Amino acid sequence: MTFAECPARPATCWRADTAPGESIILPDGCMDLIWTGEELLVAGPDTGPYVFRTDRHRDMTGLRFAPGYAPGLLGAPASEFRDSRVSLSDLWPASGVRRWEETLAAADDVGAVLSALCDAVPGEPLPPWIGTLASMLVRGVPVSACADTVSVSVRALHRISLQYFGYGPKTLARILRMQAALALLDDAGEDLSGIAARAGYADHAHMCRDFAELAGGPPTAWTGGGQASGL
Repeated sequence: MTFAECPARPATCWRADTAPGESIILPDGCMDLIWTGEELLVAGPDTGPYVFRTDRHRDMTGLRFAPGYAPGLLGAPASEFRDSRVSLSDLWPASGVRRWEETLAAADDVGAVLSALCDAVPGEPLPPWIGTLASMLVRGVPVSACADTVSVSVRALHRISLQYFGYGPKTLARILRMQAALALLDDAGEDLSGIAARAGYADHAHMCRDFAELAGGPPTAWTGGGQASGL
């Protein structure tokens, strides 16, 4: 996933035209602000596959924030949203959220309105190394070395990670590594052992164990873009 160039709050806009039935969203370390067509929701961060069910067609648009960046906007720790979907009106004054929802319902460019909503909220300052920490973890840098780099103890890093990412740094590292493997799964001519090595796993078996726990199935279940965007 490529995030838009926005130093204060990196995010990418997505749209999902969802048919009746089930969609599976895998954990990616991110949080989303979603316009469902009816209400504004906050999604994630997830620790396992989230199954979204709908009995009718839905056209949804969302902003997916890079790991660590949504809590500063929302004014609440990421751990409060772990494995959940929360109405924005439960977090912010309902009257203000309702005005934004009315604007979104009438908008031709929903993504632009969502961006304007974020720009209108000052948010809380973030540690300057949030993006650096996620980058180090996805590269396989040990947690102790990450803590040294940002000048905090390992215990403090765990506490900070819960606040901004929703889970500890080791869990975040596993999720980001799985996402790195997912991006490689459609590479032609490469077997799973090669993908595991390139994604930073110790071996193929280790990758399969992580996929079973975090994605609910083997890596081969996700070839061909099986993961959905959305709720």
